[in-house]
Amino acid sequence: MEMTVNLFDSIINTSQDCVFWKDKNRRFLGVNQAFLDYYGFKSADILIGKNDEEMGWHNDPDPYMQDELRVLSGKTTYKVQGKCIIRGEERDIIASKRPLYNGNEIVGLVGSFVDITDVIRGKEKNDGSQLLYTIDKLRKYSFFDKIIDEISLDQILDPLTGILNRSYSMKFVRSLIAEKIPFTFSIIDLDNFKFINDTYGHSAGDKVLATVSKRLVEFTDGFALAGRFGGDELLLIDLKNITTKDKINFFENLYGNSNTLRKEVFFENGAAFVTGTSGCASFPNDSDNFQHLFGLIDKMLYLGKNMGRNCYKVYEEEKHKYVEIRKIAKNGTFKNMYKLRIDIESEKKFGDKLAKVMPQLSEILHIHDFYYVDSNGKMHAVLDKKFTADASDLPNIMEEDLLSQGSLELIKKHSPKFYKALDDNGFESVLISRIRKNNEIKGYLVCAVNRSLRIWQENECAILYYLAGLLSDEMI
Repeated sequence: MEMTVNLFDSIINTSQDCVFWKDKNRRFLGVNQAFLDYYGFKSADILIGKNDEEMGWHNDPDPYMQDELRVLSGKTTYKVQGKCIIRGEERDIIASKRPLYNGNEIVGLVGSFVDITDVIRGKEKNDGSQLLYTIDKLRKYSFFDKIIDEISLDQILDPLTGILNRSYSMKFVRSLIAEKIPFTFSIIDLDNFKFINDTYGHSAGDKVLATVSKRLVEFTDGFALAGRFGGDELLLIDLKNITTKDKINFFENLYGNSNTLRKEVFFENGAAFVTGTSGCASFPNDSDNFQHLFGLIDKMLYLGKNMGRNCYKVYEEEKHKYVEIRKIAKNGTFKNMYKLRIDIESEKKFGDKLAKVMPQLSEILHIHDFYYVDSNGKMHAVLDKKFTADASDLPNIMEEDLLSQGSLELIKKHSPKFYKALDDNGFESVLISRIRKNNEIKGYLVCAVNRSLRIWQENECAILYYLAGLLSDEMI
């Protein structure tokens, strides 16, 4: 027997893991040498007969107490992530625990843990990966509380962003539907992400994903969980904002003052202004099943992209029930160009040509009116015949035939007259195409919207440029 005890002591005290064992009241019975070294104790006397709360090792001791009570009821936990305070510093640990039996009776528990703080900090510093959800945060949701002791965080979280991976995001959503818990489901697509990867490298793209994910988690802490659907698409499962008014409020703040979207992210070789397009719908208000609900948020995302990205779309049945994405998608650039040519050729007068193409431009570019600046610098509205404004300094900003601007800063600096015309009418983003014939500038087409930071897509730019070319052909 003495030999067995000595052997046990030798094994337990040569382990690099911190090992401890407790009685059924969660009071310490013993620890190994690694445990003593970790806390800086000379002997186990300082903690024998005490529990974690009496030692003051956790800012919030309740989750750890509940964890051990589960073990004392017969469960085993494996690689559960948590935090403990060591000499005034909060450290990250991973712990495993199992019941101690005397025959069939549970008389205590035995556990071990390792410190992973440096690993996490190293990841955050070196490869951009991060961990944004802890066991404690996930345990607040019943779905994760049921499974969290049986699996590791590595299986639940996306390794780069530190938010839920695709699989567990979907499982969580399905569990909420099964439990009939109301929630809002959103998908967020980061705009022009491929451009960032191609221009600055994939490490820059990784940083954008990690940065936006971190801010999204911080902004929604306590009422929502974020996940990564794949690539540059993120998910948000929100248990707080269910009504249309609340959802609009939430997205206004998300896009406005949250510092999550519409922010500049810096890299070693440059910087990019990051925006996103979002679509959302709610259970059970908008749909009572997973497939239909996901179809709705996908539809809303598509509509947001079609409206110039960098915006959000909240599903409202009366507005969107009969919107057919396939019909919108089929109406491609080539068909649009063909119809523009037919419309232009069907009218003789210049003003009539502009009026003829207005409905199509309104549908493609999501504009309420568009404008023509003549060779004398006078700006005219197509629909509002009374509207005129001085845009004589517009040429100052037109180094090429096409210019798209998500803000008016450049225009304000170099073309103050044109800026005033736009600003007086509440416009904040513009797309401009120059009309040229035989290298002579005949005028400009201007599309303007009152939404700041609109991203004008390539097909939209192509349409306006093509229209300018058609009009130049009609000029003498």
